[in-house]
Amino acid sequence: MQRLRVLCAAVLSSALVGVPLWGVPAPNVSPLGTVITADRAHVGEAIADVGTTIYSGDSIKTENQGSLQLRAGSARLLLLASSTAVVDSTAGSPSAKLLTGAAAFSTAKANAFTLFASTASIRPQTDAPTIGQVSYLDDNEIVVTARRASLVVSVEGDTQIVQEGQSYRVLLDSSDPQGPQGAGGGGPLKAGRSRFLVIATILAATGTGIALYYALESPDSPSH
Repeated sequence: MQRLRVLCAAVLSSALVGVPLWGVPAPNVSPLGTVITADRAHVGEAIADVGTTIYSGDSIKTENQGSLQLRAGSARLLLLASSTAVVDSTAGSPSAKLLTGAAAFSTAKANAFTLFASTASIRPQTDAPTIGQVSYLDDNEIVVTARRASLVVSVEGDTQIVQEGQSYRVLLDSSDPQGPQGAGGGGPLKAGRSRFLVIATILAATGTGIALYYALESPDSPSH
């Protein structure tokens, strides 16, 4: 009789393994995007390959002279050389936080993608085809460039529209350790002084700028 009870208990335990726990939600494992180009790049600790699936919370990184481009919904994100970012989802749309280096994104919908850097958020202003670029200098300073259409940059309640063809040096803290650059100079961010400083030499035809423009303007880009 004792052996029969043990056998019945074992059979019942095995059967319950496959029974779902009703009321306990399954984890969200929906992919956020897919790698479409990769050169000396990594997803987490693994080498990134074309077709690699990206999930919310994944870290992406490029080596010196490397690059990584991924498609996330109707947007594209291009991580430039020696850069690091973490991909995520914000308000139901793909997003990424730039931690080091530089990145560019393209989209044709204002709410399709947001790029974060330190305390700043950068997104398209309209549903027009948009290409934006952000360079992370340090926790206190980034440079935002609108290469196509306009961008909305928000920092702790302050908002600036960056028009197409403009580049802004954005101060993210109350002090400016970098010294004078561009219009407005450096020094402490005093009351009444904007944290958004226009950089005069904005769209110089650098190889990087041209390369990312054409990379994000490929025939199957979401901006087409």
